[in-house]
Amino acid sequence: MRNVQLIDLGLKDYKETWNYQEELFQNIVDIKIDNRKNNTTNKTPNYFIYVEHPHVYTLGKSGDLSNLLLNEEQLAEKGATFYKINRGGDITYHGPGQLVGYPIIDLDNFFTDIHKYLRFLEEVIIKTLAEYGIASERSEGETGVWLGVGTPFARKICALGVRTSRWVTMHGFALNVNANLGYFDNIIPCGIKGKAVTSMEAELGEKIPMEEVKEKILKHFTDLFEATFVKA
Repeated sequence: MRNVQLIDLGLKDYKETWNYQEELFQNIVDIKIDNRKNNTTNKTPNYFIYVEHPHVYTLGKSGDLSNLLLNEEQLAEKGATFYKINRGGDITYHGPGQLVGYPIIDLDNFFTDIHKYLRFLEEVIIKTLAEYGIASERSEGETGVWLGVGTPFARKICALGVRTSRWVTMHGFALNVNANLGYFDNIIPCGIKGKAVTSMEAELGEKIPMEEVKEKILKHFTDLFEATFVKA
């Protein structure tokens, strides 16, 4: 069952999207629990959500609140919200111009290896960026996709943070396409001091068509995960 239902939410509130993710996630988990309890083999669905969020900062369950450099009043002034959430990782920013992808999939339909799953998500982004002439890579010990690793100009272009239970995934990646990078100045991104953040627009000097990036990501996800996308 490697069919993946594609859901594009456009620009949507973070909390509303999080709740929606939780519903889809729990639906898959419930099917798996029922299968085990009743010795049945009902198929589990897979989902892939595309979304852009209004300005928001999110802190992972192992994160340090001190990495948010704004108080409540300053958050309001910047038109941003803040949530503590149940993914891995530390603090990150989401906002317009940043492409967020939430694969909510049953890894039993693909492969049961979380490390491989994270590396495949990174590879999807690395291959997508390569199509734009952007050479990106992994940074040892730091999840995500980076440019200039090993140089004084190391900068992150895509953050990753996931949650899994019973081999079902949620949360995912956030690729800075045309994002306003000024909002990253209000946090210590991912809790890593001294590392900069970049975007495709900043690297290439022009705005990048979001729909085009979405298509390229789906192409590479399809190849790596041997998946088939269907419109939900």
